[in-house]
Amino acid sequence: MSQMLFFFIGRTLFLDILVWVLLIGTLLLLAVLLYMQYKQSKVLKFELSQLDKVKSHNVEYDFILKAMRLAVWHLDAKNRTMTFEKDYRVNSAGFTPPPDTSFDELVMHYHEDDRQRMSEAMTDICEGTKDSLHEVFRGLSWFSDDTFWSETFAMVAERDAEGKPLKVVGASMRIDQRKEMEEELVKARARAEESDRLKTAFLANISHEIRTPLNAIVGFTSVLPDVAEEAERKELLNLIHQNTQKLLRIVDDVVNISKIEAGMEQLVMTAFDLNLFLTQMAQTAKKDAQQGVEVTTEFAADEQFITTDHSRLTEILRHLLSNATKFTSQGCIVVGYSAPRNGRLRIWVRDTGKGIPEEYQKRIFERFFKVDEFVPGAGLGLSVCQAMAYSLGGKVGVESKPDEGSTFWVEVPFQ
Repeated sequence: MSQMLFFFIGRTLFLDILVWVLLIGTLLLLAVLLYMQYKQSKVLKFELSQLDKVKSHNVEYDFILKAMRLAVWHLDAKNRTMTFEKDYRVNSAGFTPPPDTSFDELVMHYHEDDRQRMSEAMTDICEGTKDSLHEVFRGLSWFSDDTFWSETFAMVAERDAEGKPLKVVGASMRIDQRKEMEEELVKARARAEESDRLKTAFLANISHEIRTPLNAIVGFTSVLPDVAEEAERKELLNLIHQNTQKLLRIVDDVVNISKIEAGMEQLVMTAFDLNLFLTQMAQTAKKDAQQGVEVTTEFAADEQFITTDHSRLTEILRHLLSNATKFTSQGCIVVGYSAPRNGRLRIWVRDTGKGIPEEYQKRIFERFFKVDEFVPGAGLGLSVCQAMAYSLGGKVGVESKPDEGSTFWVEVPFQ
């Protein structure tokens, strides 16, 4: 009986110990699992934070590319193929090559004047001769004949064990607007330099033009008291009068163009008979025409009234007729007008003079510009005509062929 009791107590104790061992083991296992889960959660949190940083970095990266309007590409230096990863250049449709474009094919889409330079630059960086690249070139569209200006930066990103380039990364941007601005600045500088030259020439011309009639006036006036014959006195007085008129016209041209540009003169619109007006202008021009040159009129109607500023139109026609008489040594000068069209009326002066080369016809109305520096004049007459025509709401122009003559015209609003 006692043995059975002892066996039963021993068995119960063993089971209790086993239960406690299992319980403690389970607790230890749970503790280890909890610790491992804690460590894993920390790793996951770290990886998630790194992923967020990468995402944030990519967003910032894209934002910078968009803001800078860049295209990012990489070049496989071994296979000589290029792939554009992102392209945020403005209006670049058709200018981005397909993925894995070969180097030889890519070179053919540079402008022919830039191909050799770009080919050498790309070869140098792919072969490791140079570590970086910075070039400006003209590119061609892949689907049309359109061209664009591009500025490209590149550098070696990966090398093999021998130090040879494996991968080249680069960025490109379109600089069409910058190039246009550069061209405009160059043109502006050229215009400024030309303006300086013309102003210097103008000062020389104007001083000569003013000095010539002044010398004549002073010279003839000084000898006038010593001339006894009436006919000779009249001739001297006539020469003095002519030179006085020349001097007055030069001063008037300078004053008129200055007043018009300063907006100091107001238009005085009046209605008058255009036929009578042009007939009177032709009669005046006959006195200045060279010997053998006929001055006539040609009108589109028997009677034509026009409303405009009489004095300004007179000044324009005076200059146009003065040029015609100056440069026409034979043939004829015709002043007239065409029938009104689209609310405008064109008045013209046609001559059979020496004509104007085509390259000068666009500049002939510029201030101080003279086709022939050896012909008298300050180079302001046609500029005055243009300024006055604009003030009337019209425009001026010329049609001419060398050795065949010229037709200068002024077009004004017709009421």
